[in-house]
Formats: sequence, structure tokens, C-alpha cells
Amino acid sequence: MVGEKNKLAQGYIDNPEKQKQLYKRTLIIVVISQMFGGAGLAAGITVGALLAEQMLGTDAFAGLPAALFTLGSAGSALIVGRLSNRFGRRMGLATGFITGGIGAIGVVLAAVLNNVILLFAALLIYGAGTATNLQARYAGTDLATNKQRGTAVSIAMVSTTFGAVAGPNLVDVMGNFARSIGVPELAGPFILSATAFILAGIFLFIFLRPDPFIIALEINTNKHHNEQGARPQKNLIYKKGIIVGAIIMVLSQIVMIAIMTMTPIHMGDHGHSLRAIGLVIGFHVGAMYFPSLITGVLVDKFGRIAMAIASGATLLLAGIVAAIAPGSSLFFMTVALILLGLGWNFGLISGTALIVDSTEPETRAKTQGTVDVFIALAGASGGAMSGMVVAGSSYEMLSLAGGVLSLVLIPIVIWTIKGKSNSSENNMK
Repeated sequence: MVGEKNKLAQGYIDNPEKQKQLYKRTLIIVVISQMFGGAGLAAGITVGALLAEQMLGTDAFAGLPAALFTLGSAGSALIVGRLSNRFGRRMGLATGFITGGIGAIGVVLAAVLNNVILLFAALLIYGAGTATNLQARYAGTDLATNKQRGTAVSIAMVSTTFGAVAGPNLVDVMGNFARSIGVPELAGPFILSATAFILAGIFLFIFLRPDPFIIALEINTNKHHNEQGARPQKNLIYKKGIIVGAIIMVLSQIVMIAIMTMTPIHMGDHGHSLRAIGLVIGFHVGAMYFPSLITGVLVDKFGRIAMAIASGATLLLAGIVAAIAPGSSLFFMTVALILLGLGWNFGLISGTALIVDSTEPETRAKTQGTVDVFIALAGASGGAMSGMVVAGSSYEMLSLAGGVLSLVLIPIVIWTIKGKSNSSENNMK
């Protein structure tokens, strides 16, 4: 690997124009892979809870699929991060996506055999695709400047919209296809997931060359060769930035996963069709990713912290709308889920930009993977508790509780950044 790094990086170290070209090329490759990845992750969101409810015969544990694939994504995030740190983004992301595709195949097999244990195991593996889809956003930032990072994250995320919105709206089509080959209808979208994840992995493995992480690492090593004296002060600033970024993304993930997981069950209880549920989830996933281009510009222009506060306020509004909306109203459920996706979008992009700001290339992928573990664990907790909360009280109570929890984000962020040095403020803005 050392020889490869030296050979590839040499032509980029003193050539800013080549760096810009590679940055743009990397974004294009990430965009294409994210289109496939978005289609892959949508199946678990749309029908995972419904499939578990059907196989278990109760909705008390309907939050388990989201909990399991987010738990699986936690372990996968760590592995993908470590692989990327050691071998580059190409190897880490390709491995993660293909593993997720294998998990989706396992879900289909579990549905055919009506085997709940196999379903749960497969969902854990399927989580690798979810984790990798999220981590791919970092690949676009490896060669980005400080003023490009929010925008780079947003470009990677907005491309996920195309597949993620198409996925839920293909529920009926894939269900019919599944039925035609003797597979349970609700397993149909996971056939799409398997195909999409595996294609994303193969595409990245073939085309993500030269590897942006390897190039960025070598450029940074050369750039900071004589700046070791500045590192201690930088490390203090970086540590605080990582903590703040992680808090923003963890709280956003808990609230989003909890409410989103139980929405299909809530809508089904009020007589909505599978097509209507898919439509609402499609709008939700679209709101998670499509506004990213604007969000990225806002994060780079107004600052990471300002957009984190906007995330808390938007998630609060989403929780309130979901709590007071009539379950029979497709319009109000759609509005609530759009707000939920938008609040999550604000939190993820602002938090991601902070993490990238606060890491050096030599440890960046490993740190990003570790932070994504906490994000995934937060999502797993939200998914697992959501079904129990609804079974013990109501969907309305779950939504209201999620909105109130998101409001906690504002004082935590303000308290965390209060008293930081001027240099820290400039770095985190």
C-alpha cells in the first residue's frame, strides 16, 4: 500500500489543479453509487416493520427490524471505517455495500422459509448497506477545502434521493414480482435492495481510483511535515468539534428513527394501503436527502452550529405535527414525515461537517467510523423503543416525546460551545 500511495500521490501533492479534478471525479462516482445505495436502504425503512409484524403476529416488536439493521450498521460502520483507514475508501465502501446486499438476500430467504431467527440475523447483515450508504458521504469530503465540506456532503447525500424515493414507490411493483416467483409480497423490496447494494459495491470497487482518501492522506502528510508544534492546540479544538458533531447526529438519529419506524404501522392501523404508506415514506426519504444541496450551502455560509439549532427546532415541529395529525389524514402524515426528514438532514450535514473539520486525514476514516457507530446505536435504540412506547401508550405520545427530545439538542449544543476559545469558534463555524 505504501508504494501505491507514494506513486499515486506524487502527481497531486504540488498540483492543486489535479486535486480539484480528482475531487470532482470522486463526487461523480460517489453520486452514482449513492443512487444505487439509496434504493437499497429504502426497503428496510418501508416494509421492514410490516414484514416483522406479519411474521411475528404482533406490532409490539415491529420496531425490531429498524433496531436490528441499525445495530448491524453500528458494527459495520466500525469495520468499514477501519477498512477505509487502512486500505482506502474503495475497499471499505465496496465491502460494506456487497455485505449489505448479501443481508438483503438473507431477508428474502427468511421470508420464504418463514424463519424469524434467520430474518433477524439477515437484518443485522443488511445493516452493513445502511452504514456504508451513510459513510459514503465522507468520501466526497476527502479532497474538499474547509469551505466546500458542507456542500460536498450535501452533493453525496442528495444523490441518494433518486434511489431512496424510487425504492418505496416500487413497493407494489416489487411485491407483484416477488409473488410471481413464489416469494412473499413484503419481501419483494428486499430483492431490489440486494441488487442495488451489490451494484453500488461493484461500481465503487471498479471506478473509485485513484482512492481519494489515500491521496488526501499523502497530501496532508507532506503539507504538515513541518507543523508539528501546532498540533497540541489543534487537538484540543478537534476533540471538542468531534463531541459536538457526534451529539448533533446522535440526537437527530434517535428522533428520526423512532417516529419513522412506527409510522407505517400507525398508518396501516388507520386503513392506509401499502401504496399510500410507500408514498409517505418516499416523501420522508426525499426530505432526508433532496434538500441537501441547499443545506450544504447554508452550513458552509451560516455555520455548523446555527444549522444544528435549526435541526432541533424542525424535529420538534415534526413531532408536534405527527402527534396532532389525524391518523386517517394522508396529507398531514406526509407533512409530519417531510419535516422529520428535513430536521434529520440539517442535523446530519452540520454534524458531518464538524466531524470532518475536526479530524486529520491519518485518523479521519477511523474516527468517522467510530462516530457512525454511536449514530447507528442511537438509531437502534430509537427503533427498539418505538414499538414498545406505542404498544404501551400511543403513536401520538411517541411523536411528542421525540419532538421534546430533539429540543434538548439546542441547549446541549449551546452549552458545549460556550466558553470555547476564539480559534475554536472560527474552526467550528
